[in-house]
Amino acid sequence: MTSTSAPPGLARFNGLEESAAFAVLHQVCACTAWVRALLAARPYATIAALHAASDAATAGLTTADLAEAMAAHPPIGRPAPGDPASVREQRGMSDASADLRAEMLDLTLAYQEKFGHVFLICATGRTGEQMRDAIEERIGNAPEREWEIARTELGRINRIRLARLVEEDARA
Repeated sequence: MTSTSAPPGLARFNGLEESAAFAVLHQVCACTAWVRALLAARPYATIAALHAASDAATAGLTTADLAEAMAAHPPIGRPAPGDPASVREQRGMSDASADLRAEMLDLTLAYQEKFGHVFLICATGRTGEQMRDAIEERIGNAPEREWEIARTELGRINRIRLARLVEEDARA
């Protein structure tokens, strides 16, 4: 399948009642403005069109919208209990040493103190060391720069989650 062909689950997603589609999109990204933008652009002919709509919606989010989305993300190293997506996305921390876990806890707390929000990174496929290196690099950023990096990371997370959504729909 190419990136421009529609996965079988996309038709099912397109056919969901609006309230059901809202609920599944809200699980992808907990920002109401983002969800509404994606709902308004349905139906999607391809996953590429869905991703393009997500990218456009993410680019248009205000700081308050970004804060709403980030508030639903658990800190790195502390996936949400009972949330398999959170555990899967943070898999890179599962084998981290106790020292690295303690270091990440200290860094994420310092980051949150400085910026007022969770350290957001697309953790999928990253090791604990890579996430530590990223937070160490980013903690020195100006707040405005960090908001834009968080926006980019949110876009990456949303793309992965949307792809998984339509793949899971295809298996349903």
